[in-house]
Amino acid sequence: MGLLNVGSLALGLIAWILPIISLVKSEKRNHDNWAILSVISISACAISLCFQIFYNNHLVKIADWSALMDTTGAVTFVSAVLLTVTIILNAITLVIYRNRTVN
Repeated sequence: MGLLNVGSLALGLIAWILPIISLVKSEKRNHDNWAILSVISISACAISLCFQIFYNNHLVKIADWSALMDTTGAVTFVSAVLLTVTIILNAITLVIYRNRTVN
């Protein structure tokens, strides 16, 4: 079950890295796959958050109340940051590529 935290961290990083890659490549002429990268980014964020929910469920099932009480505040804050940054990065990507597609 500890791998859920590692998987959540890895997917959270993927959720941020993909739109950054898309933004870095925005200067090049070939930018056909930006939408696919955005969908994968948002999906990675969703799966990452789901892993955290599964891990909290595991702590409840094994009745590890002290671990649950110690980590819930941090998990809630980090989950909100992950979701917010992912949405912002993908929104910036959408605005940049939408304007390039229209022009």
